[in-house]
Amino acid sequence: MTEPLAPQYDFATVEREIYARWMDADLFTAHAPRSTRVGGSRPPFTIVIPPPNVTAVLHMGHGLNNTVQDVLVRWRRMAQDEALWVPGTDHAGIATQNVVERMIAKEGKSRFDLGRTVFLERVTEFVADTGGTILEQLRAIGSSCDWSRTAYTFSPQLSRAVREAFVRLYEEGLIYRGHRVIHWCPRCLTSLSDEEAEPRETHGKLYYVSYAAADGSGRSITVATTRPETIPGDVAVAVNPGDERYRDLVGSMVLLPLVGIEIPVIADEYVDAAFGTGALKITPAHDANDFEVGRRHKLPAPVIIDEVGVVREVADAVGRVPAELAGLDRFEARTRIAEMLSEAGALVKSEVHQNNVRHCYRCETVIEPRLSDQWFVKMKDLAAPALDAVRDGTIRILPERWEAVYINWLENIRDWNISRQLWWGHRIPVWYCDACGGEPIVSRDEITECPHCHGPVRQDEDVLDTWFSSWLWPLSTLGWPDESSMDLKAFYPTDVLVTAPEILFFWVARMIMAGYHFEGRAPFHTVYLTGTVRDMQHRKMSKSLGNGIDPLDVVARFGADALRYTVIAGMGMGADVMLDPDNLEQSFATGRNFVTKLWNIGRFLLLNVGDGDVQSLADISPDRLTRADEWILDRLDAAIREADASLGPARPTTGEKWTERERTQGMRLAEYVESARRFVWNELADWYVEAAKNRVAAEGPDRNVARAVLVHVFDQALRLLHPVVPFVTEALWQRLPTRGEDEFLARAAWPAAGAPRARASQFEIARAAVSAIRQIRAEYNVTPGTMVEAVVIGRDERAAAVLAEESELIGRLARATIVASAQAPAGAAAHAVLPDGSEVVVLLAGLVDLEKECARVSAELAQLEKQLAALEQRLANESFVSRAKPEVVEAERTKLGEWTARREQLASKKRTLCGD
Repeated sequence: MTEPLAPQYDFATVEREIYARWMDADLFTAHAPRSTRVGGSRPPFTIVIPPPNVTAVLHMGHGLNNTVQDVLVRWRRMAQDEALWVPGTDHAGIATQNVVERMIAKEGKSRFDLGRTVFLERVTEFVADTGGTILEQLRAIGSSCDWSRTAYTFSPQLSRAVREAFVRLYEEGLIYRGHRVIHWCPRCLTSLSDEEAEPRETHGKLYYVSYAAADGSGRSITVATTRPETIPGDVAVAVNPGDERYRDLVGSMVLLPLVGIEIPVIADEYVDAAFGTGALKITPAHDANDFEVGRRHKLPAPVIIDEVGVVREVADAVGRVPAELAGLDRFEARTRIAEMLSEAGALVKSEVHQNNVRHCYRCETVIEPRLSDQWFVKMKDLAAPALDAVRDGTIRILPERWEAVYINWLENIRDWNISRQLWWGHRIPVWYCDACGGEPIVSRDEITECPHCHGPVRQDEDVLDTWFSSWLWPLSTLGWPDESSMDLKAFYPTDVLVTAPEILFFWVARMIMAGYHFEGRAPFHTVYLTGTVRDMQHRKMSKSLGNGIDPLDVVARFGADALRYTVIAGMGMGADVMLDPDNLEQSFATGRNFVTKLWNIGRFLLLNVGDGDVQSLADISPDRLTRADEWILDRLDAAIREADASLGPARPTTGEKWTERERTQGMRLAEYVESARRFVWNELADWYVEAAKNRVAAEGPDRNVARAVLVHVFDQALRLLHPVVPFVTEALWQRLPTRGEDEFLARAAWPAAGAPRARASQFEIARAAVSAIRQIRAEYNVTPGTMVEAVVIGRDERAAAVLAEESELIGRLARATIVASAQAPAGAAAHAVLPDGSEVVVLLAGLVDLEKECARVSAELAQLEKQLAALEQRLANESFVSRAKPEVVEAERTKLGEWTARREQLASKKRTLCGD
């Protein structure tokens, strides 16, 4: 005899044992030869994980994102695709270096004290000790990655891909060395790309500064600036050529406040005559726009703020920085120079000003625009096919509102600064020969001597932006640049990318560009942008706010399935997920309760099915099925169809492009899981299991039919739910009598909907009768143990036959004695009309105290009539309606509708009880 399931679901033991069995059976490894792209029989379905930082630990954002990916991969694996989910980590140059630098700082040292070689050894040791922890943690939430293909952006294979991409782009003239103003982080001591310098709304001041005419005429021009500390670096004052106020000053000279150097007044279309005073100070070394103005007018670019944000004479700035400012931090200098300008009579006024100030995306330091030599990628030509791909439907972005954001960004794209002044990362493959001073040497291989003069060479000190390796991720993880790679042939392009909207530009858009440029194809056909996990105050969860939730804590307390179900059931398309870090019990109750319910359903069902062989439903003749059997099978088919529609299509159905209709279909995971939940909980457990209980308990041929149907629908329900709650479904499925000895639900076939069943709708009449009787029992407060007498009246012969033939089942489920009749009985009775027009009449005599109930309902109705009259009078009062807040009036009107409906119910009930 098979040991029954434990009364309590021991998720900790089950999850640990189940995952170990999956790994032992090698269920998650994809096999390239099976892919139809290389002559196999299975269509490939590939997802590459957004690689977390190698030093990261799991947070709820990872929990949400990776659960979504796992749901999709498990679905397609069961759909018999050759499903591959590539895991891996990112070396995360700036983030990892920051972590190690903080560790070294505790020793009283900096990376410069250690030197590059020793520092990199320390980082490598740190990564070896802590790197990849997050991948182990992903197993705890059930991630079914192909761990044999775990990738790392700093591995030899992926590093080779990075170097190949750089050299190709350089040879094609798409990478160049540029001298321009870039975003600089004085804390991380590196340049940043536009996307890494995040603008934030900041409250500051706008300073109005007077620049006196150099001719001693007493005239002046007033400039508005948010950064007076950069005044020593000014080389001109610019006005719009069409601005009549300053036309006669163009070409003249003004004195640089506090410094006394003469600088010209120039005319340039860049100046907005309507902003501030219509005159701008031009500081080419400390503002990107000013740099372009300076270049047009061939102006010098003195540098007066250094790499750590200190004001001093850095380059071409001799005699420009007053002694009182030299050595001050830029923000201290701002305060001090404002005081100095005021003392000198040059500060006209200052006022509160709100503007966007860029911050480092890693350490949140305010960015300093800095004139510097950097490596750049020309982006316009790379962006063109990436733009076309979204416009023509080759790639869809969900939710679709993000497509417009993506297009707008690519239409206005600027060249990408890819060099970083860090030590941890892919060193730029460029060498210089000081002996012959020739062109930079760009090579795929290490260079030890100059190919021209054979003299010594030195490699460029900078490393590449982390995103330069990440943009190759769908290519490099599959073997590129080796075009003969079986994985590249079998699994590229991939299918779906699941990520957060914050890295749509950092990563997603660049991957699309790389895919087209290096392989001629989009790297994926669908981009799914998840929402953000937030607390109950709608704040993004973060370490700094102390409002985060550790997914591993959730797994320890409630199990991985509870976490997974909660986040999937709670997420609309791209909608944020709200969780309370102060009340995990409440936050994850939805998932915990469902997993518990599913375990209890399985336990009850398996107990009722009992031991012994169970026939396959395919071996049961259709004429042996009852109406209830056909109904539950029909409801199963409906759930499968709903799930399929919510999840898919998995790929474009015609060619390589999405049709206009398909572009917004599928990926509605909350709707999918609700369809499965509703079937299991509301239809299978609440109705069919109860309906079939007597049949499986009795001996005879019908018992075999009921057992076959029960096991079949539960088997299919577990398959439907498996992608969301893989552990509990696998544990239950392993106990089904129809399962093969070495089979796993994780590899079982996805359910397929069958043809409509003729008698399924007939069972709805019986179900409606049960519901109607239950409603009447509740309305008249009939105790659960009391039997009632009910008359069922069919709308027509067919309905009457159904009600008569199902009377025993209706009576058992509704705790009623059922009489089939052609007309309603006389006397006090409660009536209900069923959806098909049939009727149910429950006799009340002897069931309730008619006189007492009549008095109670009459009193309640009279009280409600008074309240309704007062409410109607209030709403008829024009003074109230016009003066009260609209939401108050609307609430009163809603109340009127509800009370009116309640009056009709009470009036009907009074007629039944009181006979009038």
